[in-house]
Amino acid sequence: MVKSKKKVNFTKMQGAGNDYIYINAMDTIPENLPLLSRQISDRHFGIGSDGLVAIMPSDTADFRMRMFNADGSEAEMCGNASRCIGKYVYERGLTDKRTITLETLAGIKMLLLDVEDGVVNSVTVDMGEPEINIVDGLEFAVTAVSMGNPHAVIFCDEITDELVLCHGPKLESDPVFPNKSNIEFARIIDRSHIQMRVWERGTGETLACGTGACATLVAAVVNGLADRTAVVHLLGGDLEIRWDENTNHVYLKGGAEFVADGNYYPL
Repeated sequence: MVKSKKKVNFTKMQGAGNDYIYINAMDTIPENLPLLSRQISDRHFGIGSDGLVAIMPSDTADFRMRMFNADGSEAEMCGNASRCIGKYVYERGLTDKRTITLETLAGIKMLLLDVEDGVVNSVTVDMGEPEINIVDGLEFAVTAVSMGNPHAVIFCDEITDELVLCHGPKLESDPVFPNKSNIEFARIIDRSHIQMRVWERGTGETLACGTGACATLVAAVVNGLADRTAVVHLLGGDLEIRWDENTNHVYLKGGAEFVADGNYYPL
């Protein structure tokens, strides 16, 4: 594949308000994706987003995703971005499959598309099996869950700006997390409804985090606070999470929307 410094064609998409810039890199890969993510994600001097997602060919799946946070760091997995990719590749004619495999740094994920009259109404992502650990050595009681990327879930009676904006960045970089961590603050509404805000590793607070919503549901279940299927209420909207008892896989269901298409000129 040819690398290029020329203008970058992009599509902006969002899932539950978690917005990324998507690049069709099936034929041409822009140079220096981490730098491009920092520039393009800037909400004043760039387009503005939570990060950059490159859709690429794969030797082991239908497509490959490389996902970069707004600070240029590469993330292993993103649930909301995966759903958007499902909508993108189907509605833009890159595939006619309604079950798509997606290569990520967290392994191959399966996307199940709900299609009606050629429009993808929702995408369910098989997130695989979670890894769980209880951490007691912090100021907060933390349930650490890996959904292919690291999460630390903290349950509280009230989710405040002080918790998210002050303690979130401190916890993200705490030495107990050698590769940093996404930090979720969650409030149990009832056994099938959970409120959540997230401080995302490498980006800051975002309106939603798909892997974070999955980690929160898993943490709630292992702590006896919720059932295995629940709606997680985020600032950007609701996501339906199911932790299947038979397969031990976590399923993330939600919508994905196109926002804009355009050209970006790298600095």
